[in-house]
Amino acid sequence: MRIVTLNNETKENLLENLLKRSTNDYGEYETIVAGIIEDVKQRKEEAIFEYALQFDKCSLTKDTFQVTKEEIDAAYQEVDPHFVQVMQTAAANIRAYHEKQKRNSWFDAKEDGTILGQKITPMQKVGVYVPGGKAAYPSTTLMNVIPAKVAGVLNIIMTTPAGPDGRVYPATLVAADIAGVDAIFKTGGAQAVAAMAYGTELIPKVDKIVGPGNIFVALAKRAVYGHVSIDSIAGPSEILVLADESATPRYVAADLLSQAEHDELASAILITTSRDLADKVSEEVDHFVQVLERGEIIQKSLDHYGYILVAPDMETAIEAANEIASEHLEILTRNPFDTMTRIRNAGAIFLGEYSSEPLGDYFAGPNHVLPTNGTAKFFSPLNVDDYVKKSSIISYSREALERVHEDIELFAEKEGLTAHANSIRVRFEEHGGEA
Repeated sequence: MRIVTLNNETKENLLENLLKRSTNDYGEYETIVAGIIEDVKQRKEEAIFEYALQFDKCSLTKDTFQVTKEEIDAAYQEVDPHFVQVMQTAAANIRAYHEKQKRNSWFDAKEDGTILGQKITPMQKVGVYVPGGKAAYPSTTLMNVIPAKVAGVLNIIMTTPAGPDGRVYPATLVAADIAGVDAIFKTGGAQAVAAMAYGTELIPKVDKIVGPGNIFVALAKRAVYGHVSIDSIAGPSEILVLADESATPRYVAADLLSQAEHDELASAILITTSRDLADKVSEEVDHFVQVLERGEIIQKSLDHYGYILVAPDMETAIEAANEIASEHLEILTRNPFDTMTRIRNAGAIFLGEYSSEPLGDYFAGPNHVLPTNGTAKFFSPLNVDDYVKKSSIISYSREALERVHEDIELFAEKEGLTAHANSIRVRFEEHGGEA
């Protein structure tokens, strides 16, 4: 891996390089995606089945479009029973973590006749997109569905592409069943997003679409945003390791490559105050790349977006970490909890050398759907709040309103909105209302 000295120039160059991975740089695909969305809006299942044949080599009909209970039962027979148990344990961990995020409606009543509050209501229908084929991730199914179930969403629709044989990846079906999905449809790509956003004969229109996908899925989600809600526009995966001389080089190297193997656009960055650690990590990385199965992808990722930055002190290192605002941040310092208190921007923070990033991807419980491309400066991990709506509650008695009505009328008149003022004033006219 390239080793560079961390200063303002190298930091700016790195940030500029990382931003090149944004979906904003794929404008040439927008026309294709817009055409697919419009086609699905107009022709519904007819269009979806044509795209399934074109892109997935899968022949579908209205009778085979929705996954049946028999297909789910068959999937359980194909998946290793021990893996089923692992997924069930992971689901329990994810559910327990997200249960702690639940919030209740609240009301604050005062003696003057004022009642203010907030009503929390789960969304009715949510659509979950799950990639298929080589990018089949049962963990993603658990992470997207379980918080929605905890929130109380009434109907969860899942779309995922089927293979040429018309079958969905078995582990994905098992994960969906464990998580509690209500209906699964065999469609992927922009056409799946369009189907959930606008509805078809068989797929109901949803209120929100969540889940990762390729550039066509990302652009489709961006295109339908506003008509429905979405979780985020997910970018390529990224990891940042913040370490001092106490870190174990082999662990650091292994953790960096755990994200570099995702794809050629993934980013793996080490920021350290130790040049000795930097050199040793670089050597370990070279050794791992030679033996890991996805070594070619890893090497391309490192060539484009892999960095080892040597900082003059921990304060400078932390400042850079906050600027990068990585999706995953591992802290491998002598006192990681103290270092963590100075971190402002990160999707998920892993503390200590036995808290490597895959722990969060699969098992610990916190969500692995995280902000990327620096958006951790203003976005949060997927959570229960993403599946609920909050309504403000306002109730004033006549006596409570009488004490403030002139202030409200003044405010409205200063904004030139006399009908607003009148709506308050009429309640206190001599001939209106009760004395």
